[in-house]
Amino acid sequence: MNNYKKVSILLLKRLLLVTLIYQLSRVAFYFMNATSFQNFNLTTIKGGILFDLAAIAYLNIIFVVAHLIPGNFKYTPNYQKWLKISFYSINLLLIATNFIDIIYYRFTGKRSTFSMITAKGMEHEIFGLIPSFLMQFWYVGVLFLIFSVLFWIFLPTFKQPNSIEKLQKNELIKQYGFLILAIAIGLLASRGGFRKKPLKIVDAVVYGELGNSALILNTPFCILKTLVKKEDIEKAHYFNEKELISIYNPIINLNPSKPITKKNVVVIILESFGNENVGRGYTPFLDSLITKSYYFKNGFANGIASIDAVPSILSSIPSLMNNSFISSSFSLNKIHGLPIILEKEGYNTSFFHGAFNGSQNFDQYAKVAGFDHYYGKDEYIGKESFDGKWGIYDEEFMQFFCNKLSSFKQPFFSSLFTISSHNPYKVPEKYKGKFPKGNTKIQESIGYTDFALRQFFKTAKKQSWYNNTLFVFSSDHTSSGGELAKDRTILGRFRIPILFFDPSDPKFVGVNENNFQQIDIMPSILDYLNIKTDMVSFGKSFRSKNNFVVYCNQGTYYYIQGDYYLAFANNQSIGLYNWKKDILLKNNLLKTNEKIANKMSLFLKAYIQTFYERVTNDALTLEK
Repeated sequence: MNNYKKVSILLLKRLLLVTLIYQLSRVAFYFMNATSFQNFNLTTIKGGILFDLAAIAYLNIIFVVAHLIPGNFKYTPNYQKWLKISFYSINLLLIATNFIDIIYYRFTGKRSTFSMITAKGMEHEIFGLIPSFLMQFWYVGVLFLIFSVLFWIFLPTFKQPNSIEKLQKNELIKQYGFLILAIAIGLLASRGGFRKKPLKIVDAVVYGELGNSALILNTPFCILKTLVKKEDIEKAHYFNEKELISIYNPIINLNPSKPITKKNVVVIILESFGNENVGRGYTPFLDSLITKSYYFKNGFANGIASIDAVPSILSSIPSLMNNSFISSSFSLNKIHGLPIILEKEGYNTSFFHGAFNGSQNFDQYAKVAGFDHYYGKDEYIGKESFDGKWGIYDEEFMQFFCNKLSSFKQPFFSSLFTISSHNPYKVPEKYKGKFPKGNTKIQESIGYTDFALRQFFKTAKKQSWYNNTLFVFSSDHTSSGGELAKDRTILGRFRIPILFFDPSDPKFVGVNENNFQQIDIMPSILDYLNIKTDMVSFGKSFRSKNNFVVYCNQGTYYYIQGDYYLAFANNQSIGLYNWKKDILLKNNLLKTNEKIANKMSLFLKAYIQTFYERVTNDALTLEK
């Protein structure tokens, strides 16, 4: 066997070993997140291999060249040593992201992308919490270490030849031909085979049930695929201007017959208070408050991360992009959200977040959105209450928040984002053992934040502004797990509590069963206050007859209209369900209810295109 053949076989063995590790890391990903997925079958494996080969081809094309480029220099000990170490190091670095996502997936609900790990404002969160992640999930680190050692042990080494023959012209031509063939095969694998278009993240929906995409994908593919992708938003053009406006118009005209009610407005965004954590014994105060509030039983988040929730709730901007709006290239677009609208009505406006300043870029968003004041960890005044990792404990920060509200001139609009029910889920030492541990890691800290909320209201009730205030509550997103199967579906992962509480209006109480999402909060507040305004809003008022919800996860759009739930990807509908009767989404009605699917698809396309055009043309306001 000549030396060139030996090095070619060496490359093949190394690539096969990497492919095996990708599959084994997928198995580990599945078993450590099994409750999040419906099954792991042959179709999943087939789809997984396709995405694995694409990622491996993307990353290793340079090593194909380094192994197969003609020339006797390849057979020297130093070159082969460098080649083995660099192949091992670079592939291991990308393999590590698969192991990181074994845990991180529980908090994001999707595979990590380049934009997620490099988003401005997220660097403190990622690197600041790494030590606590390593302590809490040490077994994943141990598993990765074992894989790393085995990878090096089984990575074949080139055996140095006894002699190196001079290359003849014919042999040189053959080697160049083989190199070109290998590159061509690599490029073919990187695009997913003989496809019309290269493999995309959203193509994972073809190989499994709804919600199984993260199992089919691998993190290196998602990172590499978004590494050179400059656009934050997918281009969409289905209709001409006249057709588009006839199907969906995001301009809302509020023209109340009653005079404006200049109530104070306090919006409290509760970290990870998804439906899986509410009404089950962990949130006694919020549960009692729901019975005294106007409660949206079918409430939905617009995104799966905190950074998605803020623009949705306070500016009615949904999360339909590849990147969060706050950290996207459109983050400086003009927006006409609650701070600006209410400021025109004489409101003092402020945003509070107990984490370190700069966290998730909320301070920048507060400026762009038009808030008068931002209060983070740096502005906190009170007794020492730093949790050692993330920010100020909720109880103390809420008391600080309450005191600041009392110092503001009325009417005021203020929003508070809680933090203690966020990883590492720390509870103050004095409260250890006070709250139910529950069956998931988060639930003790959920109980603590619920207690902090009770303490806030005890103080707030004594303030002169309390009875003249509308309180609005919404979770930012669901948490990492749920005890019930319905919590773990792609629908359940977006179910959150949303409620309006007006202590001065006992008639404003009840249960609204219409579909309601975070982007509906802004127009609903303005409608409730009888504020006359025209605005761009992708949501609707609680008084509207519309009954829809739209959200997106890793390239797949989900649209709820009444009792039906449509999944849409790659410009086509892929699933239709009666979610009220089929809460676990087992029975796909796409073929038997074509008329409903087509009607829903028409609206969703118009919604997506409208969002695309408004965002890319900086037309989220009506200003000319």
